[in-house]
Amino acid sequence: MAATTPLYDTYLRAPLRFERGEGVWLIAEDGTRYLDFAAGVAVNSLGHAHPHLIEALKAQAEKLWHVSNLYEVPGQESLARRLTAVTFADRVFFTNSGAEALECAIKTARRYHFAKGHPERFHIITFEGAFHGRTIATIAAGGQQKYIEGFGPKAPGFYQVPFGDIAAVKNAINDETAAILIEPIQGEGGIRLASKEFLQELRGLCDEYGLLLILDEVQCGVGRTGKLFAHEWSGIKPDIMAVAKGIGGGFPLGACLATEAAAAGMVAGTHGSTYGGNPLAMAVGNAVLDVVLAEGFLQNVRDVALVFRQGLASLKDRFPDVIEEIRGDGLMLGIKAKAASADVLKAIRAEKLLAVPAGENVLRLLPPLITTAAEAREGLARLERAAETIRANSGTAAA
Repeated sequence: MAATTPLYDTYLRAPLRFERGEGVWLIAEDGTRYLDFAAGVAVNSLGHAHPHLIEALKAQAEKLWHVSNLYEVPGQESLARRLTAVTFADRVFFTNSGAEALECAIKTARRYHFAKGHPERFHIITFEGAFHGRTIATIAAGGQQKYIEGFGPKAPGFYQVPFGDIAAVKNAINDETAAILIEPIQGEGGIRLASKEFLQELRGLCDEYGLLLILDEVQCGVGRTGKLFAHEWSGIKPDIMAVAKGIGGGFPLGACLATEAAAAGMVAGTHGSTYGGNPLAMAVGNAVLDVVLAEGFLQNVRDVALVFRQGLASLKDRFPDVIEEIRGDGLMLGIKAKAASADVLKAIRAEKLLAVPAGENVLRLLPPLITTAAEAREGLARLERAAETIRANSGTAAA
C-alpha cells in the first residue's frame, strides 16, 4: 500500500495545523485559537512572533546568512562573551540543536582526560529516566531501551544509575570514569527534579575523584525555572553544560559551555559544525538574551510561576481523582495524572490548551516565559474544565 505521506512515520502527530502565532497563542488554519503551554517543547521561550526577535532576524537576513566556521563570525564572539559573563563558563561552542550540544559536551569531557594522558577515562555516569537526544551517543547516554532498540549495539561508555541515588553514583565510579551527566530537571522523564542536596553531592564527588560534572540544561535552562539556569538554585557550578531550546526562541540554536580547564583538550580540528553559530542564529540568540537578561524579566517568571503553581495545587486538592501529583519548578511544570495521560491530553486539547506528554504518566506544562498572570489563570481555568470532563467521563466523584 502506498504511503499517505512522503514523510517518515516517526511522529504521532496531532491532527492540528497552525498558521500563525501571537505571544502565547497559536492560531490554526480554521482560525481556532489555542493557548500554547507546550511552547514547541520549551523552545518558544518568548512566545510566538516576538517583535524583538523578528527585527533581529530580518535585519541579519538582509545582510548575511552563512559563511561557515572557516572565518570569524562577530555574532559568535558577542553571544559567547555574554554567555560567559553570566555563567560559570569560559568557552562556548555553538551548535544547531540540543543533541549536538550534548555530543560536544560528551566529547569535551572525554577529550579532557585524553589530553591529560588518561584515554581510558571515557565512561560517563548517567541516570535512569534521562533524555539527552536522538543521536547514537545520546540515546546511549539516556539509556532508555525504547530509543536504543533496533539501532545496533549501544554506544559504549555510559553507565546508568537510579536518579537521586548518591550511593549508586559513588559505587559506579572507577578508574575509567570521566564524568557525571545529569539534567537538573528531567523533562522527558516526567518532570523529576534533582534536589539541591543531590546536585551538591554530585559536585563533591566530581571534585573528590577528578571527574567533570556535565549538566544538560537543554530544556530547563534559559530562564525556565526563574533563574537563568536551573543549577543556580543549588549554588553549584558545572564544568560543562549543554544548552538549546529556549536560547534560540524558536530558531535552531544550541551551545556547549565549558570552563577553560574542561575545554583545554578541544583544540583545532577536534570538533566542528558547518552550520553551528551561523549569523542568523547568532542574531536571534543575542536578541533572546536582550529580553531574558533585562531587569525584572526573571523575577516576572518567578511571579507568574507562583500563580501557576498555586493554581495547580488547588486543582489537585479539588480533583484528587484526576490529579495525583504536581511536579516541577518555575514554568517547567508537570501534572501526574491518575487517568491515562493520553485521555487527559485529549481533554486539555478539547479546551484549546496545548501541553506535552512525558514519562511516568505526566503532562508537561511549558508556557512561554512571557506568560502573564492573567494568561496563567486562563490556562488554569481550561485545565479545570478538562478535569471536570475527565471526572464526568469516569463517573467518579470528589473525595
